[in-house]
Amino acid sequence: MLVMTGWAMTSLAQSLISPSRRYDAFFLEAICERAKGNHDAAFDLLRRCVEIDSTKSEAYYYLSQYYGGLKQKEQAIACIQKAAALEPSNSTYQETLANAYINMRQYDEAAQVLERLYDEHHDRDDVLGVLIQLYEEQHEYESAIKALTKLETLEGKSERLSYAKSNFYTQLGDKKAAIAEMKMLADQYPNDQNYRCLYANTLFLNGQKKKALAIYEDVLKIEPENRNALMALLAYEKDEGNPDKAEALTERILTGKNTTSQDKILLMRQEIGQSEQEGGDSTRVLNLFRRMLAQPQMDADVAILCATYMNLKKMPNDSISAVLEKVLDIAPDNAAARLQLVSYAWQAEDMPRIISLCQDARQYNPDEMAFYYYQGIAYYKQEELDLALNAFQNGIGVITQQSDPDIVSDFYAVMGDILHQKGLDKEAYAAYDSCLQWKDDNYGCLNNYAYYLSEQGVQLDKAEQMSYRAIKAEPKNATFLDTYAWILFKQGRYSEAKIYIDQTLQCDSDTSAVLLEHAGDIYYHAGQRDQALTYWQQALVRTTEKEDPKDDRKAILTRKIKLKKYLKE
Repeated sequence: MLVMTGWAMTSLAQSLISPSRRYDAFFLEAICERAKGNHDAAFDLLRRCVEIDSTKSEAYYYLSQYYGGLKQKEQAIACIQKAAALEPSNSTYQETLANAYINMRQYDEAAQVLERLYDEHHDRDDVLGVLIQLYEEQHEYESAIKALTKLETLEGKSERLSYAKSNFYTQLGDKKAAIAEMKMLADQYPNDQNYRCLYANTLFLNGQKKKALAIYEDVLKIEPENRNALMALLAYEKDEGNPDKAEALTERILTGKNTTSQDKILLMRQEIGQSEQEGGDSTRVLNLFRRMLAQPQMDADVAILCATYMNLKKMPNDSISAVLEKVLDIAPDNAAARLQLVSYAWQAEDMPRIISLCQDARQYNPDEMAFYYYQGIAYYKQEELDLALNAFQNGIGVITQQSDPDIVSDFYAVMGDILHQKGLDKEAYAAYDSCLQWKDDNYGCLNNYAYYLSEQGVQLDKAEQMSYRAIKAEPKNATFLDTYAWILFKQGRYSEAKIYIDQTLQCDSDTSAVLLEHAGDIYYHAGQRDQALTYWQQALVRTTEKEDPKDDRKAILTRKIKLKKYLKE
């Protein structure tokens, strides 16, 4: 007796299944593998599908995608051609085939596919839109006009379609048809003066200038501020070389109530360009801006362009500020204008103005970190430490990974300085650490951090390393040199400290009392006590009385001079 193995029985069973059922089984498995992301397995199964049954379209459709992904264009196009041929009523296949032809720049083949698709689906205005583009690309203007006519059947007559048809007729050299197309649109909507202007434009382009000009003038009698008629006449007067008429029309358009900001910006850029070519006299340009800004504004575009032009002409800050204030009146959330005003206030050292501008910005630009920074700095310069700290802390809340590292670093650096002044050294050092995480070469922070550590007499090695980085970066900075000298002094390295304090004195044009006292202390320990006494005396002369009665700097200096010796504080 013959005994069949399991494999033989399976093969026999599969051979008895119809090709259609075998195809379905393989195709279903291919789709499942595709869904799982097992694309190699899906690809092999789909190829097996077309071997089993070459009359089914689905496998060819998916194979075309895989071949496309493998950059095998010929196989990809062959598969989608096969799928589209097997199922011509399937719009997905036809569109995919058309797109493939377009990508291969085979526009004739793509157009043929899309024409067949439209014949099957007369409601597909998107197909007609692509056809029009293809025919235009191929300069097949007659076919494009036919497609536009079909589109008009779906959408009705419109400015967009009529203008396109008229343009194609012009390309064909059929001036009469081009004019007739726009006339039909104007006649259909006789009360719409813009359509009359479009008709006039077509007349103008096709050589009938007098007739076109008569229509423009008639339109302006009915609508004196009609944008299309005015713009057309302006272009005509410029072409004809009539500067006075062109100038008058320009002013009429720019000051017209119905002129859009876009048109105003376009015209003003032209005026600015012409002005610069003619020598750069800003009188006329500024006068036009002044007249426009005297009227109610729908947006801030004109005012922004005016401020930009005034910057270009290097006009005084107060003049530009007045225009920027106009920008904020119209668009109070315009951060760029507000920041420029802050910059001008900073140059003028007007701290109250900076504070006011930045306070308003919290309402309109709550996520703009720069405003918290400038407000904090302004409060700090006014010695309003609590308000400054509050501004910085609020600003930290809007810091993100995309924030400017330089500004964030300065945020933490100034916070550290404020916290130190408030006697919160632990918190100050934490702020300095954060500062250096954002920007490890913030030399101002490195200097201050190092100096405060040396004043406390803690972590002197760390302080010395930070201070050394600062003086290497700015070897002529007296403040940095003094810090380094003082740290060396605290470490007992008096000879080295003397070298750096001498450099400090050479670089400092207005030596402070603190620096002179440091010099005296260092010279004392370096064995030059007479010079130390001189420096202490000079420091005493420069020491001013403090409002804080607890400050005993002057008393300590007086005792050093009297005893002629260093006193450890």
